[in-house]
Amino acid sequence: MSGIVAVVVTHESASSIDDCLMRLRVAHGVHEIRVVDNASTDDTMEIVQRHALQDARLRFIANPDNPGFAVGCNQGARDTDAPWLAFVNPDLMVEADTLSRLRAHASDMAGAVVLGVDLVDEDGVRDVAARRRDPQFAAMLRSPGAASKLGVPVDDAQVLQPVDIVSGALMLMPRALFDRIGGFDEGYRLHAEDMDLCRRARAEAALVAVANDIRVLHIRGVSSRARPVFVEWHKHRGLWRYFRKFEAARCGTLTRAGVFGAIWLHFGAVLARIVLRRR
Repeated sequence: MSGIVAVVVTHESASSIDDCLMRLRVAHGVHEIRVVDNASTDDTMEIVQRHALQDARLRFIANPDNPGFAVGCNQGARDTDAPWLAFVNPDLMVEADTLSRLRAHASDMAGAVVLGVDLVDEDGVRDVAARRRDPQFAAMLRSPGAASKLGVPVDDAQVLQPVDIVSGALMLMPRALFDRIGGFDEGYRLHAEDMDLCRRARAEAALVAVANDIRVLHIRGVSSRARPVFVEWHKHRGLWRYFRKFEAARCGTLTRAGVFGAIWLHFGAVLARIVLRRR
């Protein structure tokens, strides 16, 4: 089998989910669509239900609360046995051939892969989050400017450009690899779970790479704009979890304390900017 299941996790996604699902329904190679909604209070579920009535490939799970993006991805993946998993953000607008071309790239590789795409915004500006290095928190503590250098420059000479991390906005991988690494770490509520998954995939000798020849529109942050404090809290909490999981054991007590302080001081600064904007 070569079918793809597109797994979409929604939360307050009414402004983009209709277009997202319309595009997925006509996308080549998509045999199933799973939408997992995390307690949306807007019209998200009405839109999803309408699509489900029109397309038997689409099934949905409506969570009564919001357990997070990682939990939702794992729920969607478990609700199907499709051999290829494509995790698609509800504000990600695929073209008809996006996923089939991505799967073709993956099928051409000898080993397991996690593939992302060249993400652009409405103005055509490339998203640096599509290609990232692993963060090294102790090094960033010594040199704060290093935090802004996690993006990897685009190398258009490579169709598949190996990187440490691809964006969870669109990520395709074989089910066998997903199952082998245990799926997404559900300890993350939102943000950093894509970093974690890519790192664990590479530890299993998988190639993590960006398909530079496949460009996709990403309307960033649609579901997070209404709750910026909530989003930033869990983003910084996720960074701390990632550090504790992968780096803290190699660091001394003072370094661990310094990283903890730096992460939460940064959260405080972001929170202050949010408060000022609301005045």
